[in-house]
Amino acid sequence: MLVRNVLFVGLGVMTVVIVAAFLRSKQQWSMPKFLESGIGFVTNFFDTLGIGSFAPTTSLFKFFKLVPDEKIPGTLNVGHTLPTIAEAFIFIAIVGVDPLTLIALILSAIAGAWLGAGVVARWPRRYVQIGMGTALLVAASIFLMQDLNKLPGGGEATGLTGTLLVAGIVANFCLGALMTIGIGLYAPAMIMVSLLGMTPKAAFPIMMGSCAFLMPIASLRFAKFDAFTMRAALGLSLGGVPAVLIAAYLVKSLPLYWVRWLVVIVVVYASVAMLRSALLERGRGAPEYAATP
Repeated sequence: MLVRNVLFVGLGVMTVVIVAAFLRSKQQWSMPKFLESGIGFVTNFFDTLGIGSFAPTTSLFKFFKLVPDEKIPGTLNVGHTLPTIAEAFIFIAIVGVDPLTLIALILSAIAGAWLGAGVVARWPRRYVQIGMGTALLVAASIFLMQDLNKLPGGGEATGLTGTLLVAGIVANFCLGALMTIGIGLYAPAMIMVSLLGMTPKAAFPIMMGSCAFLMPIASLRFAKFDAFTMRAALGLSLGGVPAVLIAAYLVKSLPLYWVRWLVVIVVVYASVAMLRSALLERGRGAPEYAATP
């Protein structure tokens, strides 16, 4: 109970941090359009049910041309933070996980995100396109394996010890770093938890808690370099928080088989579009840097 209370206080602090990231931006504030808030609602609704929000949001941003490619990673991290904090409050409260395991994995994800965001926020536009295009292909492959039941089913453990705990810490550090180029942590975290012999239910507080703490930290770094789009990020936040509450408390579960297949299709589309943009801009000699310190 003490650990949960500490985490809840920490989530409150992270809420203040993400508000500071918004305020720290030099961009002009403007109300998001219905489409941007709608994307936030839909992606965070399914995020709460375990689908993940980064890959679908990237696909929709790319399809509707709402956010410049180089600012998509920052917009994802800044915009999805408040909904993810809401998810973390809910699932840390209702799903029991060994306190040491939960804290250790969350801290490792934060460290990975801090390192990754500092690098990605200063990447050239083409590097972001190539990185996100590749990350989306990885995400599509994971979704596909889930649909085909090719992933491990997991065990019954709710915590890790010894070498398994060390392996989990290292893996979650890497997943936290990869979050900053737009590959969501949820699906990989599900795989990691299952491979380590934990119950799949344990993945929810681990992955949502990790994201809720690492995303505000990453967002501060993206905001420092103005590497996100304010209106789209606000849309994700304003549409996302009510979607989380509806999904968690009213819907709770849905048959998601066909939704996952749809996600595979749109994510592959976004990946091809992102890599194609990188190839075309190389030929045109596009400006090298998207953001400067």
